[in-house]
Amino acid sequence: MRIGIGLPNQVRDVHAPVIPAWARRAEEAGFATLGTTGRVAYPGVMDTVALAAAAGATTTIGLLSQVLVATTWPGALLAKEVASIDGVSGGRLTLGIGVGIREDDFVVPGYGPRDRGARMDRDLATYRSMWAGEPVPGSPNPAVPAGGRQVPLLFGATTPAAYRRMAESSDGYIAGSVPAALASGYFDAARTAWQAAGRPGQPRLVGLNYFALGDPGRGRANIADYYAATGEYQEVVVGGVHTDAESLRDAVKQFEALGVDELILGPGTDDLDEVTRLADVVL
Repeated sequence: MRIGIGLPNQVRDVHAPVIPAWARRAEEAGFATLGTTGRVAYPGVMDTVALAAAAGATTTIGLLSQVLVATTWPGALLAKEVASIDGVSGGRLTLGIGVGIREDDFVVPGYGPRDRGARMDRDLATYRSMWAGEPVPGSPNPAVPAGGRQVPLLFGATTPAAYRRMAESSDGYIAGSVPAALASGYFDAARTAWQAAGRPGQPRLVGLNYFALGDPGRGRANIADYYAATGEYQEVVVGGVHTDAESLRDAVKQFEALGVDELILGPGTDDLDEVTRLADVVL
């Protein structure tokens, strides 16, 4: 199982210049992947910008959005940005997406929360078409340079529609930031949907957890703030924040036992030394 680390792009009032420095240190430490958490209506750094900054600051580490709220974007524009980030990174991006749950993130006129599932289904076809080099709708020109690729896609969320999209249109599944015992059921549902769709092999499975080692109190408070509008889910996420080495090592063992391909550990603060602290425990 690979171990990744989240960028602090959605820590409230993040010190934005830390993003590229964090990415470089994570790569030097040996993490497999850099992840981003995405919202619009929150004082952080947009996940696409954080991924682009990380791409420019590194050369080998993987990049993953976990997850980007794709339905807040016009499909063609997101397809272009994603292909561009993947291109400048040398093909290191995996796009993790979901339909979103917070209404205040939907700020683009005509792209509100209503019918976002149907919009996602349409946009998936747009992504694939544009990444294949086909013309932008309404133009004779393609949006991406020749030689691009189909960017790997993962889906988050736990609704039947999300599992369907995952199985029919993506490479795998991202569970929410919950303990392994709860994530186990999500992964089982993803495997079942994959088999029901007649897909060969197994879906790529990614687990998410949070950590706060240097300042556990501040880390938990930041994570609680980010999930403030999610009801009981907030309690589950905050209760699962790892604040010591023993808890982190146990989490790694538990996710590995589930057959997960990758575990991304997200930070509760933007303290750059958290990268080293985490590496010393899990790598």
